[in-house]
Amino acid sequence: MGSVSKESFDQFLDSLKEAGVEISNERELRERLAEAQRWRFAFATLAANGRQLGIRFQDPSSGVNDADIHSAFTRFEFPANLESSFAASLRAEH
Repeated sequence: MGSVSKESFDQFLDSLKEAGVEISNERELRERLAEAQRWRFAFATLAANGRQLGIRFQDPSSGVNDADIHSAFTRFEFPANLESSFAASLRAEH
């Protein structure tokens, strides 16, 4: 499987933010993804377990656009189960 350029994780995170997702400790998240060879795997791990690092994904005003989130996860080739768990965690936080 070919790898996407290093800028891709930046584009992915920007897509999530455009969809209304708020990212706490975004700087730490971006640094860790930049260091990872497999940023998709690193993102999945940090999305699930990043709280101790202050990394959180939130829907601050119940205004997250689910269609835009789906589009981002599809465009960047994430598994559907990760998209589902990510979306569920956004709803649980609010």
